[in-house]
Amino acid sequence: MTAVEKKLVEAASDARRNAHAPYSGYKVGAAVIDEKGKIYSGCNVENAAYPEGSCAEANAIGAMVASGARRIVAIAAVGGKDKIEACTPCGGCRQRIAEFADDKTRIVLLGDGNEITSYSIDELLPASFSL
Repeated sequence: MTAVEKKLVEAASDARRNAHAPYSGYKVGAAVIDEKGKIYSGCNVENAAYPEGSCAEANAIGAMVASGARRIVAIAAVGGKDKIEACTPCGGCRQRIAEFADDKTRIVLLGDGNEITSYSIDELLPASFSL
């Protein structure tokens, strides 16, 4: 695990502790690092009206954009119900990541046994939509 991956996984794990997941019990934390090295985090926030919840990745990206940053260098996601398991971003979050990613952006996942898996956005979202 690189130093950047370690920092991102730690930030995502910290955010996961604050997740609001009373319905699914599946807590997710995410952390983004921008082109200036600043880290932004987010957690999933469920809602009784299920479609109105928000994903950890979307919340971390929103925090990044709100601060004025526009490029994701890397993003980490840490999720699971009772224990940590590899948690890939949903389709909507893959598209959100693609909006601010380039071919060097890495999506880092923490899996069972603290194993790290890393993907490019093209691996997770081939032929993504763009304008």
